[in-house]
Order: sequence, then structure tokens, then C-alpha cells
Amino acid sequence: MNILLTGGRAPATLDLARVFHRAGHTVFAAESLRGHLSQPSAAIKANFAVPAPRQEKDAFIGALKKIVAENQIDLLIPTCEEVFYVAMGRDEFPCKVFTEPIHKLDLVHNKWKFAANENMPETMLIRSQDELASAFERFDKLVIKPVYSRFAARTLILPSFQKASSTLTFDSCQQWVAQKYIEGQAYCTYSVCHHGHVTAHTTYPSHFTAGQGATIVFEHVEHPAIFNWVKCFVEKNHFTGQIAFDFIQTSEGRVYVLECNPRATSGVHLLASHPQFVDAFLNPAMDCITPLESRNYMLASAMLVYGLPMAIRKNKFLEWLKTFLNSKDVIFNFKDPLPFLLQLRSIFSYLNLAREKGISPLEASTFDIEWNGEM
Repeated sequence: MNILLTGGRAPATLDLARVFHRAGHTVFAAESLRGHLSQPSAAIKANFAVPAPRQEKDAFIGALKKIVAENQIDLLIPTCEEVFYVAMGRDEFPCKVFTEPIHKLDLVHNKWKFAANENMPETMLIRSQDELASAFERFDKLVIKPVYSRFAARTLILPSFQKASSTLTFDSCQQWVAQKYIEGQAYCTYSVCHHGHVTAHTTYPSHFTAGQGATIVFEHVEHPAIFNWVKCFVEKNHFTGQIAFDFIQTSEGRVYVLECNPRATSGVHLLASHPQFVDAFLNPAMDCITPLESRNYMLASAMLVYGLPMAIRKNKFLEWLKTFLNSKDVIFNFKDPLPFLLQLRSIFSYLNLAREKGISPLEASTFDIEWNGEM
């Protein structure tokens, strides 16, 4: 089978390419970032440079349609935030596309629309300074985040009213949500789904992060309450594609869902070694699989750049060192070494763009693919 992956910049996409290649499929990649992480991988037969979806949506969709037709692609799997632009052209591709239509993705990506779900912390929509003041009156402790965001970029955790008031800007394109702050252990999930049925799932706690939100160390845990919530959500919404959620569990054991990412996330790394992981994408009727191994995986470069300084600030160096020494880097592979050896190319691309645009490196990593509700 010919598989086209978009979003080759992500480590999760690199793992998916390796998994499909190992299973005997032919893998192609399409990316707008030149010199992306997956580009030198031996698992990929051909790489295609495509227009930036955020800045050139129609050209991006047109380029993908041409790639699909000329390479007889059977299955297109979007992995990063370009999933929203792929979804806009979903019905135009002459192959199966593993995502929902854009209107359905927006219901979970938009944090205000998603807040209508059960087991959410109390949430308010913030469109003005008056509504911001009302949120501070309503919640003793709160978190404020853009309606559209990723990696907790621009999220304010326990801000003062003065800090929030001076930081937030309001217009028709920029809205915010305020949520009651819930203290507890953070968890992330990743699932593969077909028509409301989950075929692969993992839950992993969040201990070390890049910035405020992107988890960089991964270890599967069994968490029936979280899995049952995900299973019910997917079934109720008849969801197809990859989907991930962030949760928080209080010391009393109550679980709250915080937000949703309808795309691939780092949970891929925990499932990549499972012999049936490819089948989870291809066989809608199979029973749900979970990771077989109970071991730690990590993004080693992120652990050095983000995890180590954070550990030193929080006096957790020994915990960081133990985790670093006992975790397997998800990028390094003896049989496919070039992505590891050349990964600095894409990192420097993010750093240069961050400097040029005055944004963080994490924000730069999605600058050309992120979607903030534009149709």
C-alpha cells in the first residue's frame, strides 16, 4: 500500500514512517518545512516540498492532490496541524484521507466549543476586558488560553488580573477562554479511531515538558477512567482519525478533561513497537491495542534544551538525570541514523524563524501549518 504522510517535521511522523515501512508499505512524505526531521529517513521513498498550508491553503491542497494522483497513494495520513487544511480539501483527494471534515475537527480544536463536553473544568468565553474581570470574580484561581492554540503557547496559568489585562488583546480573530484552575497530575492520551471505535490507545503522565504544555518523556500507564472517557467520547461523536486529549487528575482521584488535539501526538512513540500498530490504521474492526512495553521514551534533544533547565530551576536534577539515563530517544535508530544526525537542521530553522517573527521556538515550529479558525 502507498502511504502519504504530511507533517514530516514531527518526531511522531518519523515513527509512523518507520512503522509503515517496517510493515512493508511504501511511504511518501509531504512537508512545507525544508530539511524537516523525517526528510533523510530511509523509511521514506520520496519527499515532496509543498506550499505552506497556513499561508497558501489552495496551493497546498493542489500540491497534495497532484502527489496523490501521480504516486497512486492509497491512504493520506495528516499528522500535525496541517490536518485542518487537509480536512478542508478532504473530499477532493482520490484516496482515503484519515481525518474528519473541518467542521467536525473545529468542534474539538476550538477550546470554547470543546468546553461543552462533560468532565470539563468550569469555563468562560472572554471577548473583552469586562468579561475578563468577570472571570476573575468567578474563579479564585484560573487559567487563560486562546480559543485556538497548541503546546500551551500563550497560556496564562494563575495570572494576576494586572498581568492578564496587560497581556490579552481582543478582536474578532482573537478570543480567549478562562478555566477554573485544577491542581493535580497531568495526563495525555493518543488514540486511533474508526467510525467511533478505538483501535489503538495509550495514556501517559506529563512530568517533563517543552514550555508549558508539550510533554517530552513518555511512559504508558493503565488508567481505566481516562480510557473509558475517551472511548465514550469517540463513540458518541463517531470519530475517525487520530485524536489526543489532555487530562488532569486531582489528589482525590477526580479526572477532568482539559482540551483536545485531533491529530497525531507523541503517544505514537509508545505504540510504535506494537506489531499491530499499522493494522490500527487499516483495520477498522480490530480490537483496541495498547503498548506492550513498559519503558520510558523521550525526545533527548528537548530533554536537554527544555527539561534540564526546568529541572535545575525546580531542584529536580536527580529526577531528570534518572529519567534521561533510563529513557530511549525516539529519534535515534541504528538502522535509520540520519534523522538523528541531521536533526539540528530543523531546530535551527525554528530558531531563525522565532528570531525573525519575535515568537518562541515552539510557536515557530507550527508557524506555517497552524490553524486558528480561518475558513
